[in-house]
Amino acid sequence: MTNKEKYTNAFCETFEILPEQTEGLVYTGIANWDSVGHMGLIAAIEDAFGIEMDTDDIIDLSSFEKGMEILREKYDVEF
Repeated sequence: MTNKEKYTNAFCETFEILPEQTEGLVYTGIANWDSVGHMGLIAAIEDAFGIEMDTDDIIDLSSFEKGMEILREKYDVEF
């Protein structure tokens, strides 16, 4: 499984959405992505990549694309 697939799966499993619904997805863009859902997403991402995200990064992760940017720049995850 590629890193993009692992990342996408974290969103799909956390929010119960299809992979095609992830592109362009933003915080509170769907009902499941509220503050509680956000913490579930962070846990899923951390588990998928074996990392522990900094608080600032958790707060900054405001969209599907922003999350990839954070992972690429701060945690050396290649997509």
